[in-house]
Amino acid sequence: MELDNKYISEFINYIEIIKGKSPKTAAEYRYDLITFFRFLMINRGYAACPAPDKNFRDNYSKIDIEKITAKVLNEITLSELYEYLSFVNKYMHNSSSARARKVASLRSFFKYMSMRSGILKHNPAENLETPKVAKKQPRYLTLEESEKLLQSIPKDNFFSRNLCIITLFLNCGMRVSELVGINISSIRDDTVVVTGKGNKERTVYLNKACIMTINNYLRERPADGVTDRDALFISHMKKRLSTKMVWCIVKKCLDSAGLDASRFSPHKLRHTAATLLYQYADTDLLVIKQILGHESLATTQIYTHLDDKSAREAIKKNPLSRE
Repeated sequence: MELDNKYISEFINYIEIIKGKSPKTAAEYRYDLITFFRFLMINRGYAACPAPDKNFRDNYSKIDIEKITAKVLNEITLSELYEYLSFVNKYMHNSSSARARKVASLRSFFKYMSMRSGILKHNPAENLETPKVAKKQPRYLTLEESEKLLQSIPKDNFFSRNLCIITLFLNCGMRVSELVGINISSIRDDTVVVTGKGNKERTVYLNKACIMTINNYLRERPADGVTDRDALFISHMKKRLSTKMVWCIVKKCLDSAGLDASRFSPHKLRHTAATLLYQYADTDLLVIKQILGHESLATTQIYTHLDDKSAREAIKKNPLSRE
């Protein structure tokens, strides 16, 4: 891992140990702040801006951020933060959502530096606005595509494991990090405890399909030589399955089903589970919120726009409707 500036390291330790942020979230914050500190090196004349060519990112990643001191941080203004957002838009082609995440990282960092660490006399990011992010409806598989996916799992040595993975995604709407983190000891009858965002545990309920595929897989799962004996899903190397490997498994299964693997991912299967619950099981949004582990109901409400039966029926009843 590349070396952080000491102020970034201090902040990352704080959010991991005190705030309980996950390693993934901490890594994202670290990347965003290192990117910002490199911009400061350029903006303050400590380093030259790499040419905006195909090697830009590689050259940018070589900029040393050691010279960013408390004095430099105290000189940062709100306008300079907006210059940074313009910079990542122009040179790094960051989308509005990527820039919004960088704003969140900056806000959190400067709040800590001014209110907790006391290194800063003022918080330059206090009034920093978040770029408007276009709201997109989630991409998902239809019921027919979901059934086709389940029926098309390659019949190889990992069939029972891969069928179990796809079944859990489509029925329970787990995040990929939650799925790879499942322990055998966490499975109790028709429930399994998973660790979600912010290291928060929640109980996921299993239906008959999930229970059957888990039991079938456990009968075939190797027991000898496994590095993490409690891990439910293991690789051919007998180690806990990684998130990257799960992406590869999902892609392989999608390809086998004749579905466009470039349009779908493990997270899209999570969207699929929520959509099927809303469209076909008439599941209340509060229940879907609980199943998905959302903190806010507003996050769950995106699924109401996918197939609103009331809106469809209203349009059909329009007095100007003609066959």
